Amino acid sequence: MSNEIRLVTGELPPEALRRRVDPASLPFETTAEVPPGRGTIGQPRAIDAITFGLEIRAIGYNIYVSGQPGSGRETSIIDMLGEFAPRMPTPDDWVYVHNFEDSDRPTAIRLPAGRGATLAADMLRFVTDAQREIPRAFDSEDYARRQRNALAAVGQRRDTLFEELQQFAAANSFAIQMTPTGIATIPTADGQPLSNEAYAQLPKAEREAIDERGKLVQERLGSTMRQARELDREAGERVSELNREVALFAIGPLLDELRERYHDYREVLRFIDQVQEDVLTNYAEFRPVEQQNADPAAQLQASRRVEFTARYHVNVLIDNGGTHGAPVVSERNPSYYNLIGRMDYRSLFGTMVTDFREIKPGALHRANGGFLVLHITDILRQPFAWDALKRALVGKEIRIEHMGEQTSMVPTATLRPEPIPLDIKVILIGTSLLYQTLYAADEEFAELFKVKAEFAPDMRWNDENTADYIGFISRQIHDNGLRHFDRSAVARVLEYSARLREDQRKLSTRMQDIANVITEASYWAGNAGHEIVTADDVAQAILQKIYRANLIEDYVLERLIDGTIDVDTEGSRIGQINGLAVIGVGDYVFGQPSRISARVALGSGDIESIEREINQSGPTHGKGFLILTGYLRGQYGKKAPLAIRATITFEQSYSGVDGDSASSVELYALLSAIGEIPLRQDIAVTGSVDQYGTVQAVGGVTDKVEGFFKVCKARGLTGTQGVIVPATNVPSLMLLPEVVDAVKAGQFHIWAVESIDEGIELLTDLPAGEMDDDGNYPPESVHGKVAARLEEYARQAQAFSAQHTATSPDGHVDPVKSPTTPLDKESQAL
Repeated sequence: MSNEIRLVTGELPPEALRRRVDPASLPFETTAEVPPGRGTIGQPRAIDAITFGLEIRAIGYNIYVSGQPGSGRETSIIDMLGEFAPRMPTPDDWVYVHNFEDSDRPTAIRLPAGRGATLAADMLRFVTDAQREIPRAFDSEDYARRQRNALAAVGQRRDTLFEELQQFAAANSFAIQMTPTGIATIPTADGQPLSNEAYAQLPKAEREAIDERGKLVQERLGSTMRQARELDREAGERVSELNREVALFAIGPLLDELRERYHDYREVLRFIDQVQEDVLTNYAEFRPVEQQNADPAAQLQASRRVEFTARYHVNVLIDNGGTHGAPVVSERNPSYYNLIGRMDYRSLFGTMVTDFREIKPGALHRANGGFLVLHITDILRQPFAWDALKRALVGKEIRIEHMGEQTSMVPTATLRPEPIPLDIKVILIGTSLLYQTLYAADEEFAELFKVKAEFAPDMRWNDENTADYIGFISRQIHDNGLRHFDRSAVARVLEYSARLREDQRKLSTRMQDIANVITEASYWAGNAGHEIVTADDVAQAILQKIYRANLIEDYVLERLIDGTIDVDTEGSRIGQINGLAVIGVGDYVFGQPSRISARVALGSGDIESIEREINQSGPTHGKGFLILTGYLRGQYGKKAPLAIRATITFEQSYSGVDGDSASSVELYALLSAIGEIPLRQDIAVTGSVDQYGTVQAVGGVTDKVEGFFKVCKARGLTGTQGVIVPATNVPSLMLLPEVVDAVKAGQFHIWAVESIDEGIELLTDLPAGEMDDDGNYPPESVHGKVAARLEEYARQAQAFSAQHTATSPDGHVDPVKSPTTPLDKESQAL
């Protein structure tokens, strides 16, 4: 199938207006005979770039996939990752455990895939077993006997101490008595306590002797009490040591089993050692709580113990046990927390608390060791998310932090989990404009995303790509359970694809739009009772798609038909011409004719665009207007100054204009106004112009032609109406069959021109005229008439200036009114 389109000028034949596909040239009857195509079609450059980005493991070689939405960017990425990721090693699991040295900094542990969940289950079983074995050990007769033996020796020594104290006190005529306030020493006489009255009646010397002996007894009492406290401490230590031995006896085999199971993992062994020490210190938390009649205090204590023992659990952050190869994560809501993870809170005893168990993973955790696919627009919309992603990639670690730390000037009390090393390939999907913006505005972007994979908007319409396109159609049919297409329907889809791209040499890569037409054509075939989709069904799908979206176009067409929007489609007018514009409303664009008018009067070379003067035109339109001015000066301003003042405007245009596609149209209107030459109103024109009068290609030419055709058809085709387009735009024409048929029947015409001269001859039915050796044009030519009128304006300006020259008292001539220095605002601006 040839893709060579011959450029032609003059009136275009029907075959130049739309590239047709002969269904007979397709080597199948229906798509049931066509194997479904796989992979991305028509994007070799992008596929090579993505492959390179996936395979290279150097730092910073993340991928930015650019292209227009609907071009198959994300589908291609997911398909390629589906083939590439399973060949990569499966990444490890990550778990968080309680940090017994600093509970605010949970510890991260790496384990082979699947072992994280196993460790969590083992630790949960350990807690359950410990809660059973520890109480059983402490309730045993052996424990009671060992506790009695441990306390008996200390008790005997304590009894001996107090017995010796009693004997010492008795030897010094004192007695030791226990009182509610403590131990008291009381003097005795003949073995009986001495009352205060009797003590007071004793001689002074005897009282002094009793006081001296009392001091000795007090000293001995103090010494005895100190020794008793030491014995109590010793008893407590013996009981504590016994309890640790009993607790270790209960949990030792359980922990030894864990050590054996995880002997290759140093961090796990360290955690097990910390668990052992903590359990031996807090063994009481494993003993049962006696609950009687639903005592609230007992229930509270039981709940507290459950909360306490949860510190021995394991929070499995990432479990890759069921993952084959590298993970592929596509996150469509990459908020700050969804990206880097978060710490949740729970209610406990009337307050909100958090710990290592509340740490939740983000997309970076889930994709760690693999690939993370993000849409750049999604992440840029989320506060702090873009900066968080860059920090993670630059630091090569995932650090879970509270968002408040990013905004608050006051430190917030929260967990600070140990960061997890990051090994990931991030794939951003976005437009080329966003890539250029980030590249220019974010200095880190270029260092982090060194691979750009750009999806082209089209592919060449050749035999190879046609075969791939047909395979894509077959794939959509098979994957979505649609009706099969016959060869005429496939040919119609190919033509529609070229229409989307507005190029007879290219096929569009807006694969989502193509897939939509395939789906809708299957629906309309079923609606018509067809088992096989035909070309008519595809045409119906396209027309219905237009019908659902062209409400605004119909409204504008009504206003054009009833004259509310004034556009002539018959006759001739001086200084007036039909231009063509493209209007976009969401996913639908349409062409609309508009009346452009020009007025000329005596002046000093000023040519003004009304839209430009009131800031209602864009910079591209302004550039086109200045080019138009340059053409006039070069074409006619060599013998005399342009002594005119001209204004040009888009009539009934209130929303502003942009683009240079009307610059040739404005030039035609201006030439008509200057030379007082009528222009045909049954012809609409589009095309930009350079300073030498060459007509250049513009966008949206297919929609523009169809826009004027619809107006002419609604008012009645006369057989003389048509559109002038740039010759370089002929390959862009993919007109609706209705327009092509009208041209074939001689009811409508389309001309292609390469220069202003060719266009002005069509619009005026006059020759453009060629300059002779003396610099003159034929009088009855367009250029001759324009040049003659400009010379007349120059003579009138000179005569007017001669009569009204303003001279100062010293003879100075006012340059504002001097005929030799006409004002030229455009030149001054340049």
